[in-house]
Amino acid sequence: MTRAVLYPVFLRLAAKANLKTTRATSVPKLMSPRQKLSVSSEFQMKLIPRFCRSWLLAAVFAFSAILTLRAETEPPTSWIDPDTGHRVIRLTREPGSASLYFNENGYTPDGRQMIYTSPDGISVLDLATFKTRIVVEGRVRVIVVGRKTPTVFYLKSISTDKPQARALFSTRIDTGETKKLADLPRRGGIATINADETLAAGTYIEGEGEDYNSRQGEQGHALEQPLNKGQMMEARLAARLPLVLFTVDLRTGKTTTLLNSTDWINHLEFSPTDPSLLLYCHEGPWHKVDRIWTIRTDGTQNTLVHKRTIGREIAGHEFWSHDGKIIWYDLQTPRGQVFWVAGYNVDTGERTWYNLQRNEWSIHFNVSPDGKLFCGDGGDSGQVAKAPDGRWIYIFRPESINDSDSLGDKLVQPGVFHAERLVNMSKHNYHLEPNVSFSPDQKYVIFRSNMFGPTYVFAVEVAPAAGK
Repeated sequence: MTRAVLYPVFLRLAAKANLKTTRATSVPKLMSPRQKLSVSSEFQMKLIPRFCRSWLLAAVFAFSAILTLRAETEPPTSWIDPDTGHRVIRLTREPGSASLYFNENGYTPDGRQMIYTSPDGISVLDLATFKTRIVVEGRVRVIVVGRKTPTVFYLKSISTDKPQARALFSTRIDTGETKKLADLPRRGGIATINADETLAAGTYIEGEGEDYNSRQGEQGHALEQPLNKGQMMEARLAARLPLVLFTVDLRTGKTTTLLNSTDWINHLEFSPTDPSLLLYCHEGPWHKVDRIWTIRTDGTQNTLVHKRTIGREIAGHEFWSHDGKIIWYDLQTPRGQVFWVAGYNVDTGERTWYNLQRNEWSIHFNVSPDGKLFCGDGGDSGQVAKAPDGRWIYIFRPESINDSDSLGDKLVQPGVFHAERLVNMSKHNYHLEPNVSFSPDQKYVIFRSNMFGPTYVFAVEVAPAAGK
C-alpha cells in the first residue's frame, strides 16, 4: 500500500477529528468531497495545519513500513531445501495452525483432503489444489477423521459455567451436517474412533485427583510440550489416580467400562481396520512401565505387546500400520543407546526390529500406506537420543537382514533403516513436536513446524526436486 493510496485516508481521518484547517478559498464550494480529494497532494497539504503534516506523513510511512515488513517476513509458500534437494510447501496460511498428532488420522477416506486446526477452529485442505476452508468454527478439540466417511469428530464444551462438561460431536466435511453424539462422563475425554465409526474410546479420572493433562487447556491441539514434562510424568504415575477406560456407542450414546485401573492409561488408538481392537498404553516414564497393550471392545484379550527384558529399556510412541496388521513403536535397548523401530504382528505374533543411528532417531515415526517407507521428525540434542545432528525430517527405507541359519523359537527378524534427509529443521524449536505423517498418495511427508516463528503445516515432497 503506497503513500498515494493512504494519503486520502488520512485526510478523511483528519476531517472526522475536526482538525482546524486554513481557509481554502480556492476550492470551489460546489465540488463534492470525492472531487475535493482528487485534487493534487500539494494543494491538499495546505488544508492541514503545518504541525499536523509531519505527523500524518510519519504515520503514512510507518504504516507502509509495517505492511512492507509483514510482506517480507511472511514465510515462503514453497522452496527447495538447499541441504536436501527436496521441495517444501507451506500448506496453511494461518499462524498457529497445526496438523494432527502423528498417530491420529487426519485424512478423508478418499485420500483427497486433510483436516488441520487453527485458532479459528477446524479447517480442511484439498491435497490437490491446497485450497482451504473452515469446517468447524470455535474452540473445540479435534479427535480424528473417520475411516469410513468424511466426518471429523471433536469435543466441545457445553457449559460456560462448567468447562469440564463436554460432549462428543461430528461434522461431515462434505456437507457440514453436524451432530451431537454423546455427553461425556464427568472429567471424561475421547481419544479415538473405531474403523466403522460405531464406537469412541476415552478415559476419565474418578474423584478429585489432579488431571495433569488438563494443564494444557482446551485448544485445537496441545501443541508445545511442557518444559517440565519429565517431572510431570513422574508425578502423574506416582499419583495412582483411579481411572476408567470406556467406550461410547455412537448410535445410542451409551458408555461401557472396559477397564478400571490406578495406572495411567493413555495414547488410545483403534485399529484402522478391526473395529473391536483398541491399542492403548500404560503411560509414565517409559523405563518404569510395560507400556504397549491391546484390548478388545468387550473387555477381553487384554494383551501386553512388548515386555522389557533389560534395565533402562524403553518402548513407546506406538502406531498402527495402515492395514491394521502391525503395531510399530520406538524401541531403545537400553534408553538413549541403541535405537530401533520395532514391529509386532497382531495376528501371528511375529516381530521385526529395524536398527537406526543416533542422529536418525526421531520423536515420532510413521509408516507409508503401502508399508514400504517410514518417516521420522528427528530431534534436538535435548531429546533422549542426545543427537548432535538430528534436526531433520527423514524418510527411511527398511531392509531386512536375510537369515537362514539361526535356530530358535519366535526369533526377532532384524533389519536396518537407510535414511534420507528431507528437510533441514535447524530453525525449528523442538518443544513443538513436528508429528510426521505420509499423505495418502505417499507423495508428501506432512508435518507442523515453527521454523518461521508461528506454527504452520508443511509438506515435503518425497521425491527430490527435478534436477536435484
